[in-house]
Amino acid sequence: MEWLVIIALCGAAAFLWQRLARAERALAMLAQQQELTDAALARLTGDGASDRSGGAPPPAEHAAAESAARATRNPWVSVPSVTLARSAEDAAARTEPGPVSEPAPLSQPAPLSEPAPDDLHTRDEPDAPPPRWREKFDFEDIFGRRLPIWGGGVALAVAGVFAVRYSIEAGLLTPSVRVGLAFAFGLLLLAGAELAYRFERRVADPRVRQALAGAGLATLYAGFYLAGSQYGLMGQTLAFVGLALVTAGAIALSFRFGLPSAVLGLVGGFAAPALVGGEEANLPLLALYLGLVTAGLTLSGRSQQRPWMGATALVGGLGWGALLLLAGDPDFVDILALGLYFIVLGAVLPALADTGAEAERFARPMWLAAAGLASLQLAVLVAQGGFAPLAWAFYLLLGGTLAGFGWRRTELREANGVAAAVGVLLLAQWPAPEPLAFAAFGAGLALVFAGVPLALALRGAARRFDLWQIAGVAPALALVAYGQFGQFDADPFEPWLALACVALAAFPLVAAWRTTRAEGAVDFAWLLGSGLALVYGALLLSTPGWGAPLLALPVLALPAWLLRKEYDAALATLLWAGAAAGLLVLVGTPHFLSEALKLADGGEPAPPLRGLLRWAAAALPFVALALLERRDAWRRGAEALAALLVYGALAQVLPAEALAWCAATLAVALAWRAPARVMARLTLLAIALLWALDPLGEWLGAGALALVGEPFMLGDTPGWREALAYLLPPAAALAGLAALRLRAPVLPGTSWRGQGLAAGLLLVVIHTLYKQVFAIDSLARFIEFGMAERTVWQIALLGAAGLAAGLAAAGVPRLGASLGLARGFALAALAHFAVFTLLWHNPLFARQAVGALPLANWLTAGFGAGIAAAWLARRWSGERLRPWFDAAIMALASVGAVALLRQAYAGALPAAVPLGETEDLLRSLAGIVLALGFLLLGSRLEQRSWRIGSLVLMLAAVVKVFAIDAAELGGLLRIASFAALGASLIALGWFYTRQLSARPAPASGQFPSR
Repeated sequence: MEWLVIIALCGAAAFLWQRLARAERALAMLAQQQELTDAALARLTGDGASDRSGGAPPPAEHAAAESAARATRNPWVSVPSVTLARSAEDAAARTEPGPVSEPAPLSQPAPLSEPAPDDLHTRDEPDAPPPRWREKFDFEDIFGRRLPIWGGGVALAVAGVFAVRYSIEAGLLTPSVRVGLAFAFGLLLLAGAELAYRFERRVADPRVRQALAGAGLATLYAGFYLAGSQYGLMGQTLAFVGLALVTAGAIALSFRFGLPSAVLGLVGGFAAPALVGGEEANLPLLALYLGLVTAGLTLSGRSQQRPWMGATALVGGLGWGALLLLAGDPDFVDILALGLYFIVLGAVLPALADTGAEAERFARPMWLAAAGLASLQLAVLVAQGGFAPLAWAFYLLLGGTLAGFGWRRTELREANGVAAAVGVLLLAQWPAPEPLAFAAFGAGLALVFAGVPLALALRGAARRFDLWQIAGVAPALALVAYGQFGQFDADPFEPWLALACVALAAFPLVAAWRTTRAEGAVDFAWLLGSGLALVYGALLLSTPGWGAPLLALPVLALPAWLLRKEYDAALATLLWAGAAAGLLVLVGTPHFLSEALKLADGGEPAPPLRGLLRWAAAALPFVALALLERRDAWRRGAEALAALLVYGALAQVLPAEALAWCAATLAVALAWRAPARVMARLTLLAIALLWALDPLGEWLGAGALALVGEPFMLGDTPGWREALAYLLPPAAALAGLAALRLRAPVLPGTSWRGQGLAAGLLLVVIHTLYKQVFAIDSLARFIEFGMAERTVWQIALLGAAGLAAGLAAAGVPRLGASLGLARGFALAALAHFAVFTLLWHNPLFARQAVGALPLANWLTAGFGAGIAAAWLARRWSGERLRPWFDAAIMALASVGAVALLRQAYAGALPAAVPLGETEDLLRSLAGIVLALGFLLLGSRLEQRSWRIGSLVLMLAAVVKVFAIDAAELGGLLRIASFAALGASLIALGWFYTRQLSARPAPASGQFPSR
């Protein structure tokens, strides 16, 4: 135990050394400045006396003296005597009378010399910050002047401890004599401190009495510890009283001998219970002792202007409070003692501890920490005492005490808020409370922690923290009450809880009425929101659960009305919070799931009128925000949510087939009547497009399979009802928006890209309806009607291309018609023919019925449509692409001729009959004839691409005749084929040569363009 005392004394000595070192440096500086100032004033006074025979100093000398005096007011300003003397002499010289002389002629003034650094320090600069000291290590000063005195005091205390220990180990003296000597030695040291205090001038060092007093107090502490704990010479109670008396003496002597006595009183006072503690501690007596020690140290720190002393005492006292609570199971007396103890340490002493300017930095953290620790410890006491009324009463007394101090001292009100938070949490932890007791103490918490701030608000003395405390405590107590007694899994009528909510709502609503919006819009919004939330809770507890969204409307009517009168961002945020709460209530009720499934054509049947009312009630606050909100991003969010909830309300009463049309119609109506509501319109369009996703995905899946050769059957497409109910509405809405743009070209949120999406959806709808015409739902029907279905579709695409081109030529491009759109339809028809008729389902090798009549069949119509599509695309394209379209036309014409020849020999199913020799020869002949026709057409049109195409086709026919046909023929057929080939080649060559020679020769440096 003695080592603990030694360590404590060493720590105290180090702390005192630092503080005294700073004080000595400041005093030495002040003494040096005073000596310099006295010397300068003496020199000034002596010069004035010799020159003026004791008369008053001249004004210049008076100014120099005044400057020196001002310099002494700032102890950090260095004023060397040489500088002051020089300044005084210069001033005297300027004021001495001399012989009158003629004024010197004007000349160039002499340059001003730069003042010396020492002169700069003589200026009066009260606002300049004092220079910081640079501590220098001086071995002789530290180890020769400072440490020996404090080391001597520590050595005396340690000597007393070791003397007692030695006597114990050697058995020289009896225990009673040893303890008596310890007390005598301690008292002797205190007497020596008193003598050093009385003969202060002879000692000339205050540290001597401080060291002696500290050593004497430490020895007395050790004496009582040995007498009570080691030897049993006195009872623990008597030893404890002795230690308490030593502590009281240390506190009293701290006023006479200074800091060491205070530190020892602080350490020894809180260590005394541990030094003499027993298994059966008297808790009330111990609480009384600790309270007195803490109070004494706190008040002593205030008197001596040492705020750290009071803060340390409070930490020690509250730390002991935590240890006292470890005993557990307190009885009535223990609760009484500890309750008073925590109130004194948590509320009374922090309010009395601060004083002076230095305490400001300690005050607020100390108040908050003390109030928080005391509240927590008192809450633990309430829980240990089984939430007894006496324990609750002490907690309310703590809150009332904090509120009372905060009534006049605003800086203490945050501490009351800390106690309020702990009290609400404590109330929530009350297991199975009696309703009347719960109501009584809940009301007490409301009066203390919400009623007192409300009274301040009514007086006009409330701070923002007080208003926010009202806004937070009232709904928190309501939530705790509902958590204790509310029925979550049922929907009963709970009048008492509703009445409690109404009573608690009075606090924030009255405070909001007293707090005008001009004084604090945010505070007003918080208070109003808190009160309205409690009113809404009372309504919920008094009505059936399904009507919860409807009850939000009368509650939110007040902030909406206030916002309409004068816009305020805080009030708008409050309305947002209320609207979000209404939406959460809608989602949280058990009826929501069945109602939400109606938005997507599903779910169990639910009362439609009830669902309509619930969703419309949830939508109205967002409609109000969309109309009243001035912040763009927030307004757009309100528009989107309002549109979604309005659609949800309509979904409760409309059939699923009408919902997509409903969303699309609302989008067009908004664009017509309220074009600025962009987000609402886009939300409704998105809903309509979501309805189209399922049938569109079905159609796209079948189309992707068709691109790789799978027949596109009727069963793979959405039904015509789905197409009209889900695919057509978004297409119509986008088309309607495009039409409205003709009326209002600056319609916000509308893009021409929407027309492309509308055209695509409309094309899917038309194709789906078109698939119903031929109704190809099996492979047999695909063989019979596949070619016809594809051909009619391609002709329809060509008709659309012609219509778009005609409208563009007529000068109405604002309808969306243009050559680009016409070219797109033509290319779509050509691509459709190339992929499905030429590649995957070509009648030459695939079983496709084309008709029984030669020429008048689907081959002629199909290949004619393909050729027409290529020709139209060529016509509406640029010069670079036209040769490619010419090649496509010639290729389609060649394949078409072969297909028609095949149909003439094979009938309706060309792929079902084998190829004959005569037909094969006729293919070659047809190629030669077509080549000649291409040549004639190219010559007439002066198109080089057609002439090249004729040559390519002719060469292909020649290769076929020589390589294939001639090898299989014999006799007259071979002769006839070669004769025909020869005649054809001669005629082709002659005709081609004649065409080239008839063209004019190009000029030098030029080349034919075709």
